[in-house]
Amino acid sequence: MQERHTDRKRYFEEQVQTCKNYYIPYIQKNISHLPAKVLEVGCGEGGNLLPFAEFGCEVVGVDMADSRIQQARAYFTDKNQKGIFIASDIFQLRDLGRTFPLILIHDVVEHIEHKVQFLSDLKRYLSSDGVLFVAFPAWQMPFGGHQQIARSKVISHFPFIHLLPRSLYKLVLKLCDEKENTIKELLSIKQTKCTIEMFKVIARETGYQIISEQLYLINPHYEIKFGIPPRRLNKAISTIPYLRNFFSTSCFYILREIE
Repeated sequence: MQERHTDRKRYFEEQVQTCKNYYIPYIQKNISHLPAKVLEVGCGEGGNLLPFAEFGCEVVGVDMADSRIQQARAYFTDKNQKGIFIASDIFQLRDLGRTFPLILIHDVVEHIEHKVQFLSDLKRYLSSDGVLFVAFPAWQMPFGGHQQIARSKVISHFPFIHLLPRSLYKLVLKLCDEKENTIKELLSIKQTKCTIEMFKVIARETGYQIISEQLYLINPHYEIKFGIPPRRLNKAISTIPYLRNFFSTSCFYILREIE
């Protein structure tokens, strides 16, 4: 497991920089403005929302983990910024009392089992002219199984190991003495995985139009994590279904509801 997965303040600061340097410019480029209100589903410690708050946006974060929400509130207080943070399952949270011109879904959709229901339900929080910013790692990319959270260096540093058959993957995790909750989480991600093709089909089925797509060979977040500048996926490879999943470390999308 990398240090940033236990040092949550560091992880928060890394998110802040990546959002400021890459997510916000990507969103502004594609909708030509910065929305006044932002909702993030699966906000964690709130690092993605801080730059929006610093720009004067009203920000709301929802996450199932109460500990993460408590950290988000504390970090925002430390930064003298305002934000509303709610510990809840988005499926159980029936009404926020408002809609948003921008909803962030960063590294979340690959954890959701019922993706059609998830994207459909988000419409109740989306303004009539609003957009979703969705980012996720393609399942078949080297660390698409989030195995970097594992304690074992064999698991956390071994690319493509998550593509093993489920029974064999579980056996390897046990042999490497991973904790039961880690094994459960990694197998859950294997069940709920998201490929580029899957995401595009679900977007269409739920009535969204893809207004922007950007696939990355080198995830923008790697710049702050490892000092490696981001690199977009070659255009020729990005057009080849299934093959592109093996090379897409991050997939950026802007979705708008079809009228």
